[in-house]
Amino acid sequence: MEELFKKLGIKPKDKELYKTAFSHSSYVNEHKVKNNYERLEFLGDAVLDLVLADYLYTHHKESEGEMTKVRATYVCENANYSYAINLGLPQYILVGHGELKDGASLKKAIVADIFEALMGAIYLDLGYATVRNVILKIVVPYMEDPNITFFSDYKSSLQEFVQTEQKSLEYVIVKEEGPAHNKTFTVDVVIDDIVYGTGVGSSKKDAEQEAAKYALDKLAIKK
Repeated sequence: MEELFKKLGIKPKDKELYKTAFSHSSYVNEHKVKNNYERLEFLGDAVLDLVLADYLYTHHKESEGEMTKVRATYVCENANYSYAINLGLPQYILVGHGELKDGASLKKAIVADIFEALMGAIYLDLGYATVRNVILKIVVPYMEDPNITFFSDYKSSLQEFVQTEQKSLEYVIVKEEGPAHNKTFTVDVVIDDIVYGTGVGSSKKDAEQEAAKYALDKLAIKK
């Protein structure tokens, strides 16, 4: 992991914290380790939101709504997965043998979560100023590259259409499968009691975005 620390430009104080950031629940259960990455992921997600909100507020003049859309673009599963792959994080992920057989170490959602957990670990270990520098060094080049597109806020586009047309809009979870640490959600988007799209994702949010995308395609609305 020393190579990763060098790439990030950090000198960790508590290396056990970073091991936790890479420990999947299957590894923790199998090796009777105390903690998995999930609490650090929760913290890291909030840290990413704060750092990018701070950066956008300071460096951009967009409205609150526009800044929210931009932040969502660079703090989403697709973006976090790309950051993680670019840093080579999958090689450090610790999973149990059963999960490894299922390819869990390479699952997109887990790899993306690990990136957030790592940011949470850096924040706890080295403080806000350090994690801010790390995050901006990773994310800003993506923000400045017009050829990189991670995410479109399909839900917002659909919401705008529905409000204009004065229609009702609802997202309905129709299926929830898998263990707590690796769930899959299926969601229908319903407009005026008609299903316009169905989405599947590793979180309710991702499934809703996918459903909204299909609805927009069906309605032939520009996203």
